[in-house]
Amino acid sequence: MAIEKTAINPEDDLGFGNQAISQRIVNRDGTINVKRKGLPALNTFDNYNTLITMSWPKFWLMVIGAYLITNILFATIYLLLGINNLNGADGNTPLHHFFDAFFFSAQTLSTVGYGHISPKGIATNFVAAFESMIGLLAFALATGLLYGRFSRPSAKISYSDQMLVAPYLGTGRGLMFRMANKRRNILIDVDVEVIFSYNEMVDGKPVRKFFPLELERSKVSMLTLSWTVVHPLNNNSPIKNITLEELRATNAIFTILIKAYDDAFAQTVHSRTSYQYDEVIWGAKFTPAFYHDQDGKVVLDINKISDHIPAELPIG
Repeated sequence: MAIEKTAINPEDDLGFGNQAISQRIVNRDGTINVKRKGLPALNTFDNYNTLITMSWPKFWLMVIGAYLITNILFATIYLLLGINNLNGADGNTPLHHFFDAFFFSAQTLSTVGYGHISPKGIATNFVAAFESMIGLLAFALATGLLYGRFSRPSAKISYSDQMLVAPYLGTGRGLMFRMANKRRNILIDVDVEVIFSYNEMVDGKPVRKFFPLELERSKVSMLTLSWTVVHPLNNNSPIKNITLEELRATNAIFTILIKAYDDAFAQTVHSRTSYQYDEVIWGAKFTPAFYHDQDGKVVLDINKISDHIPAELPIG
């Protein structure tokens, strides 16, 4: 095994301990690859977290679905109470009656009330009053969720698709990946940590080991362009002579942890990703991701973050 023995810091195990695993610890999108069981069927512990972290398409699908279901439910109640209890509902067919009740429900839920259709009778007025209260609470909740989604500090980092084993400082080799800020804001005091983990047989049992890799530079004052993060494969590296076959055999994973200060949110933000053994390319180097336009201004092309070309590796 080309992995040199090194002191293991128990704080670097990312919460997985020394149990051997065959999966990513951190997914490429930064989510943690853990499935939880034993939670209540109606789990309300992290509803808010789920609602503000789900994707925008899922969020809008949920909002629109809840809106339609609520109006259909109340429209059905109005129809059961009798369409004659809705003044101005002049539809001639059951379908028209349903649409009259549905749009009256929508007006009541949003407290718009155009005045064309109005409730009649105690029962119908009671349902309408209850629906208007539900509408006020629902729109207040939706407003709070939208604010939470927009105001939640987060980092949007673009990572290269692969890690490269590339020529480094002329005669050396380096393990590297590239990253850039997707947003137009400035990230300050950017810290990066690369944790290498692999499975090893100890006393006949597979054990997962974790340790940080020393970087050429682990911090930059400002992330304005792209940053190529390099782990020199020199005599100080525990994986200096490792091969792709050994990475595959030990199910090796490189976990990337980023911490930075966001000047727009005025808060610390985090980002995570990981690379598996099959996402490491031997003998390649990154090509420039930025250039100068006709006015001499520097242009960073996020689409070029992963661009690389073959390169001959020095013989170590």
